[in-house]
Parts: sequence; structure tokens; C-alpha cells
Amino acid sequence: MEVFTSIPSLRFFLNQQRSNGKSIGLVPTMGALHQGHISLLDKANSENNISVCSIFVNPTQFNNPEDLAKYPRTLEADLDLLKAANCSVVFAPTAEEMYPESPVMTFNFGLLETVMEGASRPGHFNGVGIIVSKLFNIIQPDKAYFGQKDLQQVSVIKRLVTDLSFSLDLVICPTVREISGLAMSSRNQRLSEEEKATASHIYRILSFAKEKILGGGSIELARREAVDQFSAIPEFTMDYFEIVDLNTLLPLANLKPDGTNAICVAAFLGPVRLIDNVIF
Repeated sequence: MEVFTSIPSLRFFLNQQRSNGKSIGLVPTMGALHQGHISLLDKANSENNISVCSIFVNPTQFNNPEDLAKYPRTLEADLDLLKAANCSVVFAPTAEEMYPESPVMTFNFGLLETVMEGASRPGHFNGVGIIVSKLFNIIQPDKAYFGQKDLQQVSVIKRLVTDLSFSLDLVICPTVREISGLAMSSRNQRLSEEEKATASHIYRILSFAKEKILGGGSIELARREAVDQFSAIPEFTMDYFEIVDLNTLLPLANLKPDGTNAICVAAFLGPVRLIDNVIF
């Protein structure tokens, strides 16, 4: 496994691989890796000659300085995990390497920035657009792998690829869950075992709402009952619970028959903000 911290050295290495006809798959991460990340890497390994995992806690996508400061950083453990998973290349730059100057370019993703994550985290998707564009330009992958858990981020990146004509395929992989149903997330490292047990109610309530709707219940009633269930657990502070069109992420009034319905939630468990979703 090759580990790079500078952009020029990584580019030189990957250009050599491309000149030898090797295909490249990218798994962008912010580190604190878990089996969800490894599932993306496994997919990249199965579909490409070279797998690249980037590890970079991107400051431009945090609108909360405390959240940035407390984000888990576990580089040595991450490298051990990646080596065991047969990762070909790790790119772990410093903030100074990625941002020698503060970026002045801004992205506007339209309606995607006005709902759910966009409404709750102003400027977040601008930071996502900047870092993902930089990684795509630096690495020039044939395929890039993202998890469904970050559903709205996936929509933003799809728009980025379309509007800027990046020459790559996006591969969206299912959310990987703990046995309890809790979606795997780097932020889970900030939870105690007791808090993880409480956090597992997120998926239970999502599943309840999905079954309620599929059983013929109204979307608004399912939403209200789900929010009531969250309210009954005092450790949670709701940010949003929305039932939306998967393509537009705008709220739904009625179930769509084509399977492009999604239920999305964000909730604070103490100071830790957790997100999840189901598609049906």
C-alpha cells in the first residue's frame, strides 16, 4: 500500500498507473474508518486495478467549529485497516496541502441547498463541492464510490459531476448497519455504548414510518407519529424528519409508485448529530 501526502507525488504515481492501462477507483473519506468505508473499498477493489482512499477532514464543509475540532482523527488505525483491506493507495494530505490559500470559489446547488442538510448546515455543500472537485481533479478516477447514508450529499455530487462534466462513474453503495440497525458512521465513535443503544432507535423509527406508508397510511400521519416517537426519547433533539422525492429531495404529499421515495432524518444525541435514511 502506497501512502501519499503531497498532490504532485500522488499525481505522478497515478499517471504512471494510467499509462500502464490501470483503472482507478476512488473512495473519498474523512477518516475514522469503519466497515461502511471498507465496503466501499471492497467494491472499488472489485471493479478497478487501483483503489485510492483519501483521508482528509475537510474544514470547508464544517459550519460548526466545535464539530470540526471534535471530529475523530485516527490516521494510524485507519492505515492499518486499509492495508488489511488491500487498499492500493492512501492520500492523506494536510489542510495546507489541499488549501495553500483559502478558496474563493463558491458552489450553489440550488434547491438542494434549501432543504434538510442544506437548510441546517449553511455552507456545508459548498465545502463538499470544493473538496470533491479537488479530489476528482487530482486523482482523476474512473469510478468514485459513495455511501447511501449521505443521501443528500450524493445528490449534490451527482449534480457536480453533471454540471462540470467530470469523466467518471459514480457508484452509490448501500448503507452498512450495526446489528442494532444503527447506520455506521465515524461520528458513532463519539457515542458511549449506552448512547449507541439509544441511537439504534433512529432506524427503528425510520422503518416504522416506511411500513406505515407502505401499509396505506398517509405520509403526513406517518411523519407526525414518527416525530412523536422521537419526542418520547428525551436524549434526542430532532433537527428534521422528512419524507421526500428521492430525485428532488422535496417533501412528498403522496407515495410514488416507482420506488423513488425516501425518508430522511437528522437528530442530535447530546452534542453528536446523526443522520440516516431509507429508500423505498
